Amino acid sequence: MSLRVLVVDDQGIVRAGFAAVIGAEEDMTVVGEAADGAAAVRLAEELSPDVVVMDVRMPVLDGIAATRIITGGENAPRVLVLTTFDLDVYVFDALRAGASGFLLKDVHPSELLQGIRVVASGESVLSPSATRRLIGHYASGEPTRIPAGGGHHELDSLTARERFVLTLVASGLTNMEIGAELGITVGTVKSHVNALLRKLGLRDRVQATILAYDVGLAHPNPPGVHL
Repeated sequence: MSLRVLVVDDQGIVRAGFAAVIGAEEDMTVVGEAADGAAAVRLAEELSPDVVVMDVRMPVLDGIAATRIITGGENAPRVLVLTTFDLDVYVFDALRAGASGFLLKDVHPSELLQGIRVVASGESVLSPSATRRLIGHYASGEPTRIPAGGGHHELDSLTARERFVLTLVASGLTNMEIGAELGITVGTVKSHVNALLRKLGLRDRVQATILAYDVGLAHPNPPGVHL
């Protein structure tokens, strides 16, 4: 089944470029384009895309506000935020608003396409620089404004294995890398991740990572884990 993608950017030439790259893929279909956040909200409701590729700085309604509205609905699409500006405020605000991914606009087309597929599958994606900034934010001990969702007491519902998987997820490891670390299959890792997300009431790995740092379950560059 083809992934339904809504492209949102206030610059027509940029929007057309993204649409052309995405539309050329056999497993993707561009179902609509929007030039501002308000139009994005309306089209997301009308067209029911699987993924919204969202710009940040736009007229009428910016991408962060639009993302918050779109992800707040029932059966909401995933949002992959693209921006020219690799600034902390955009990274943090995009994640807080409910985005499942954050990439810079100058990424290679293959990275954009992979990012769309990743967020559509229920995973999360952050540019390497954004990941470094996020982890560095916690390493410095600075407060964060990003709520992870779910109460801390819900960690008690996790098994010992699920808690350890959570620490590995927070360290930025992929399912394959977690499987190698624990000597289990990727399928088993996915089962553990899905179970801990469900128990904690979290949307995705980004929220899980934030919660793990918030409660002190994870720390930047923990022993035995290499980023």
